[in-house]
Amino acid sequence: MHSHELVQQLDIVAAEHLAAHLPTHVVEQLPAQGITVFTVADDASDTAEFSARYGFGLEDCANTIVIRYKKEGAEHYAALVSLGSLRLDINGAVKAALGAQRLSFARREAAVEHSGMEFGGITAFGLPAGWRILVDAAVMQRTQIVMGAGVRAAKLLLAPEVLRQWPRCEVASLTLPTE
Repeated sequence: MHSHELVQQLDIVAAEHLAAHLPTHVVEQLPAQGITVFTVADDASDTAEFSARYGFGLEDCANTIVIRYKKEGAEHYAALVSLGSLRLDINGAVKAALGAQRLSFARREAAVEHSGMEFGGITAFGLPAGWRILVDAAVMQRTQIVMGAGVRAAKLLLAPEVLRQWPRCEVASLTLPTE
């Protein structure tokens, strides 16, 4: 199946209806151009199930993961965007990129509370201003990616270039080499 055939099968949300589907703070931060929002069945929101149901490869599904870390005695949050097909190098590359002394995956409740988004649907857009948003370099090598939209019932389809042009995005190598 070609990507244009895939797009025709998706239930696309028109720009004027975004507010009815996505959290307001996500809609406010979405770049005006280059992003297609589409709805998904709630039971197909998780990456593997979504990939199987909608025909996008895991290598085109980007997950946004919330990390809690300590730096200079203070606690911070950051978001990491990486492909579903790769493993994050948490204690190496991620720690170094953030300059963190200690880091861990944020607790589910904390990730939801601080992001104002649904767990399993967290996206890079609409996160608190103080958070760093690191995007794995491998994401940038894809033609298009699918990522969360703030809720489990929708996804964003975009070219990685949209992230590169977004001022909050920092590109870094964050994943382990594949075997």
